[in-house]
Amino acid sequence: MAGHEIPEPADRKQVADHVSDPLAVEQTRASCDPAFRHGVVVGFDGSTSSERALAYAIGMARRLGSGLIIVHVANRLPTTVWAGCEPPVFVDVPDHRTEVLGLELACADYLAEVPWILVERGGDICHELEEVGQEYSADAIVVGSTHGIVGRIFGSVAGRLARRAQRPVVVIP
Repeated sequence: MAGHEIPEPADRKQVADHVSDPLAVEQTRASCDPAFRHGVVVGFDGSTSSERALAYAIGMARRLGSGLIIVHVANRLPTTVWAGCEPPVFVDVPDHRTEVLGLELACADYLAEVPWILVERGGDICHELEEVGQEYSADAIVVGSTHGIVGRIFGSVAGRLARRAQRPVVVIP
């Protein structure tokens, strides 16, 4: 076994057991704005494919009469890159792109048609989009497709999300 184990204190209380009490997990999770319940989640990073996905998601949210949850997933890197330590701990890389995207979206006229919020997350894109979709009980998740060799080699976000998501995924070419 690599690394050191820290023993659990004997008096530690378990906050929630997702197997025995799923309602307790729901209550411990940070509550989201109820105005965006059953909205449309869209992954957005400012790329051309994400802009097309955003345009489709705006129309979808308008037709459904719901809100739009725009998600930007920031980069995370393992600390082993810098420190050479054993445990796979992740740190957030300073990413000011979310602030820039937020300002661009706030000035966009095409978003005036639907209520929207921008959510920043860090980690795996597929996991975070699904997590936000679950938190908001989203009706759908909209993503742009990946065009290029990187997507073909490592698998696209859209493909991975479509295979694992618990709600409809719309992939915009």
